[in-house]
Amino acid sequence: MAASSLTRYPEGLLFPEDLMRAVRQRFLQVEHDHHGRERLYFDNAGGSLRLQAAVERMGQVDAVPDNTERIHEVARELQGVQATGAGDLRALLNAQGGSVYAALTASGAMFDMVRAVAENVPGTNMVTTVLEHPSSFDAMERYARQTGRELRVAPSNPATGGVDVDAIVRLVDEGTCLLNVIYASNISGAKLDLVQIVERARAVKPDLYIIVDAVQHAPHGLIDLQATPVDGINIAPYKFFGCRGSGLAWLSDRAAALPHHKLAGKAPDFWDLGSAAPWQFAVLTEIMDYVCWLGDASGVAAPGASGRRERFAAGMERILLHERALLARLLDGSAEVPGLRAMEGVQVYLDHGDLARRDLIIAIGLSGIDCTEAVHEYGMRGVTVYERSAASIYSRRMLESFGLLGAVRVSPLHCHSPADVDRFLQITQDIVRDVAARSLAVA
Repeated sequence: MAASSLTRYPEGLLFPEDLMRAVRQRFLQVEHDHHGRERLYFDNAGGSLRLQAAVERMGQVDAVPDNTERIHEVARELQGVQATGAGDLRALLNAQGGSVYAALTASGAMFDMVRAVAENVPGTNMVTTVLEHPSSFDAMERYARQTGRELRVAPSNPATGGVDVDAIVRLVDEGTCLLNVIYASNISGAKLDLVQIVERARAVKPDLYIIVDAVQHAPHGLIDLQATPVDGINIAPYKFFGCRGSGLAWLSDRAAALPHHKLAGKAPDFWDLGSAAPWQFAVLTEIMDYVCWLGDASGVAAPGASGRRERFAAGMERILLHERALLARLLDGSAEVPGLRAMEGVQVYLDHGDLARRDLIIAIGLSGIDCTEAVHEYGMRGVTVYERSAASIYSRRMLESFGLLGAVRVSPLHCHSPADVDRFLQITQDIVRDVAARSLAVA
């Protein structure tokens, strides 16, 4: 990313109107659901709005019956689709070498990567954080127990909504075989300082294996494995403008060569099991094409830039700036409507003031109703958000670390406009007012 642009706009920079229209036209169901009903979809952290090109390309490629492990023309065409997609994943991550692993889900890929390290790398302990997704935390817990190792868990920081670098690094020692960290919280949106985590953890143990869950962060900010050289990282295309049913991971050369489930005749660093699904790679290429287009269209990419990584980085920078501006508007409002911070009857949880340290996710509470009731109220008004409840296995551990029983998670996407944000804020005001009125009537 161009640091100058990101520092020049501490509260972000909205897309110009013409670019905003062009972006929205490339996504499906931005304004209406699949039944044609008007809807504001603010649950992108649970599964993002889809690029039309990605959905169409998935159908085109998956309709081809040919097996990629053949020698005829169509098989070779599909092999090219896979090769292009694998190259795009490396460009997305700024990764060199290593192995690309296409799984059914990012969660499945995470379990596989953790298992390979835990079962084959010596050590007395494994380190993770309390904010991990269950696919990371449960994998670490399972294989620590199975291999007789201590599991060390870094606590969260309720003031930032994230995990402090010191809290992680102090748990790492010469006996640590694996460090597993999330890139950004899927409750608060707080970004962990991965550059410092990797640098300082490796200062303690230079050959430490590090695996990162980037599923939540990848659609919102640039990943650079040259700056953060880890051994494994995963993304989920269905949260990155793509399609469900696919998880993609990258492993370093040394991690890929660890013993793992594979067919005996395949190369030591080959991780796919069974016939490949070329559409997974085709969809990733469509995602890359779109972000590169956005970098070109927004004027962020250097004039004449042709490098895939350079254009992608420019597009992600523009996404970050627009989303930061949406985050600022959600929190502080506009001339049209007050923001969540100033709205009576609304509490913004884990509200760190430095927007550069946050992705576009907000956790809030509404007076007089719990998070599940609040989500229902939003739904009746045509807004989709998500309840993070302590009753859920996907939320309990993280919420308890913050001292919360529940929260409404609000997660727009860069294809949303300032008008969408204002509409959400107005609806939030309406809900708070209606709940208060009902309480007075009962009293």
